Amino acid sequence: MSRVSLETGVIDPWSLLQDYQREQLGGRADLGATATFIGSMRDFNEGDDVVAMTLEHYPGMTEASLQGIIDEANAKWPLLDCLIVHRVGDINPGEAIMLVAVWSTHRREAFEACRYLVEELKHRAPFWKQETLSSGEKRWVDRNTPG
Repeated sequence: MSRVSLETGVIDPWSLLQDYQREQLGGRADLGATATFIGSMRDFNEGDDVVAMTLEHYPGMTEASLQGIIDEANAKWPLLDCLIVHRVGDINPGEAIMLVAVWSTHRREAFEACRYLVEELKHRAPFWKQETLSSGEKRWVDRNTPG
């Protein structure tokens, strides 16, 4: 079981996590560990002040890519469930961009799989970022910042 969701509006990752765990995993006694990562938009990049960002994607292709990354993680670790929620569209500094959560019987697998999902998503998922700088200039981001 896993879920991938792309959202165009502001997300509350803690509420999403709580709702998913209650609705999808409620009553399970084998969940020994939950590892989560929440990524938020910074107000700077490459030495410049950033006031907004637009995150573009290809509908269908992006979700399939994210599900493929989850499938790979499931093949590497004994996971019980995974959740990826990612923003698209217009995003402001301080807003959450992504929630990645992994449930497993043991913490090591949950931590390792969560990091794997985040790193693979950052490097392989088909997203394109355009930043708006405080000067008003718009620029495409051609690479991710190091982990």
